[in-house]
Amino acid sequence: MENTSHNITNLDNNNHSVFAMYYHLVLVVKYRRNVFDDSVSDYARNIFVKIAPSYNITLLEWNHDSDHVHLLFKAHPNSELSRFINAYKSASSRLIKKNFPEVKQKLWKEYFWSQSFCLLTTGGAPLEVIKKFIETQGER
Repeated sequence: MENTSHNITNLDNNNHSVFAMYYHLVLVVKYRRNVFDDSVSDYARNIFVKIAPSYNITLLEWNHDSDHVHLLFKAHPNSELSRFINAYKSASSRLIKKNFPEVKQKLWKEYFWSQSFCLLTTGGAPLEVIKKFIETQGER
């Protein structure tokens, strides 16, 4: 995992753009089943770290409760977020159930993740500051 002590507003770049795109993702276990402990969480985090680079995504922070995980990650403008999230949920669900039989017993009909997720943009200036900046462009 990347060192998170850096300033979160540092800009990334590629050949065509400069950007700072940070996201807070919350994934919930189907029917809020209590399946996460430290070992399941670490395993799920490792799957995320392994898949993420293919989508130009970098994990910055991860934590869990017994029935959900919180992630902070950064992405590129070309990152297909919903495609990545679905790929991650599919792979992690399959691998966690395979490697943690006790988790599989707690699930209902083999479902691991809830179909829905919460994805929030983070970082940067407050919306009102950005709005005011845009409104005043072109003024002297």
